[in-house]
Amino acid sequence: LVVLESTTYPGTTDEVLRPLLEEGSGLKAGTDFHLAFSPERIDPGNPVYGVANTPKIVGGLTEACATAAAALYGKFVDQVVQAKGTREAEMAKLLENTYRHVNIALVNEMAVFCHELGIDLWDAIDCAATKPFGFQAFRPGPGVGGHCIPIDPNYLSYKVRSLGYPFRFVELAQEINDRMPRYIVERAQQLLNNQGRALKDANVLLLGVTYKADIADQRESPARPIARRLTRLGAHLTYHDPYVTTWHVDDTPIPTAGTDLPAALEAADLV
Repeated sequence: LVVLESTTYPGTTDEVLRPLLEEGSGLKAGTDFHLAFSPERIDPGNPVYGVANTPKIVGGLTEACATAAAALYGKFVDQVVQAKGTREAEMAKLLENTYRHVNIALVNEMAVFCHELGIDLWDAIDCAATKPFGFQAFRPGPGVGGHCIPIDPNYLSYKVRSLGYPFRFVELAQEINDRMPRYIVERAQQLLNNQGRALKDANVLLLGVTYKADIADQRESPARPIARRLTRLGAHLTYHDPYVTTWHVDDTPIPTAGTDLPAALEAADLV
């Protein structure tokens, strides 16, 4: 039994992995060995959902392949869901991540114009989230990080482009989320300006440099492009993150604020 778990575009298991395995071994998938796709569903730092209690999707090249994969995962996962095939299982993962990508972009764009309109978007989201159906809360941030959301929807966009037309929702979401670090730095300049200070030579403290809370993973973290732009504009940066002991931006070390956070907050012009 061979199972691919890496997120990728629909068709990879059958069109890329299957020929590699068959040519390398002289065996035939679905006859001499089982082949399946089962997307990983890991949420780092989540105290509630882990491997065992998160339903596992399995799509097999054949029905027997799916049955074999389901039997394996069923030994340590509470619920196994069988997809129609490998392509459906591959698409399910991309659908999950694209859904998040697009909705994050929606609230990020709302954050920009709600500030101009004098609307507290976070309060509006909290109010909307009281609706017990038809709404899921997404909240604005300085961009999108991690190993999934900024990257995986592009696999789907690539596949759609091979059909001859763009996947405009994904590409627009990417554009909106990619420009959030620039917007954050512009807001930082405005906040300092309101206090009669320039960003140049200001002491700026970054709280948290990983891509999400309570983990050490820095992949695609928007903190890095924010720090890069702040440095380029002349700010003096320090950072505080209990999960990151050393931090570099473009090979330049950014000093840590140390363990005395109250003192670091006191010394900063902007946090």
